Amino acid sequence: MSQHLEVGAQGELIAQDFLKKLDYHILEQNWRYKHKEIDLIALDKNDLVIVEVKTRRSKRHGETEDFISYQKINFLADAAGKYVERFKQEVNIRFDVITIYLLGEDVVVEHVKEAFHP
Repeated sequence: MSQHLEVGAQGELIAQDFLKKLDYHILEQNWRYKHKEIDLIALDKNDLVIVEVKTRRSKRHGETEDFISYQKINFLADAAGKYVERFKQEVNIRFDVITIYLLGEDVVVEHVKEAFHP
């Protein structure tokens, strides 16, 4: 596995652990619809949370919200819609972004709830 993919997978595991400590229930990891992928899908009380995880080795490339393109937001919204079709009832959907910074031996987690509204 390439180093980029290893870093991403490590970040997703850290994000899962972070969310579990906040009492989120992880439903899916790397859920795919066609060529679109949702990193994590979780339940936070009554909210279905679509989580985009970004893992970085430094903070020099911008803020969390700078990491998500409009195209990515549209992909996530489309995939989330397909995931929600399996529910036979109305659910609240929230889009969160978790950025994991791997700074040497330090790990910094930033969680932005309702990071965007497609």
